[in-house]
Amino acid sequence: MSLPLKSSSIRVQEFLASRGHNFTVTELADSTRTAKDAANAIGCTESQIAKSLIFKDSNTEKAVLIIASGSNQVSVKKVEAAINVKLEKANANFVREKTGFAIGGVPPVAHTDSVLTIIDKDLKRYDRIWAAAGTPNSVFELKAHDLDMLTGGTWLDIAK
Repeated sequence: MSLPLKSSSIRVQEFLASRGHNFTVTELADSTRTAKDAANAIGCTESQIAKSLIFKDSNTEKAVLIIASGSNQVSVKKVEAAINVKLEKANANFVREKTGFAIGGVPPVAHTDSVLTIIDKDLKRYDRIWAAAGTPNSVFELKAHDLDMLTGGTWLDIAK
């Protein structure tokens, strides 16, 4: 069952539309805060969830977005070695300041500040994936290759 969109989800929907995409943001009754919650709410595998994880590069104080397959744990060491950053966990205030969204609903797009984006190459295994859309209950469906155009991200092997 789809519910009316909240303002954060409307911002994501408007971003997608402004880029010429017809993806539909859906606000669900069930939580999509975690990859497991999202998979259960949608009826897909956890691996098909494109979870957005925000880190802080302690060298530059910039946000680093890692879009990971929902079932993967991120190897911080692999990411640091590949892109020459020093990652640290970002707190809720940093995440909201850099993205404009709260933890649990951070989408891969429509951030208030520029973020360095890394995309888990394992997402390419799936025809359809789902990403957060601004709230802990909203998602949108896309194809993995759409992440290239939407984020300008770099594909890496990031799984532990």
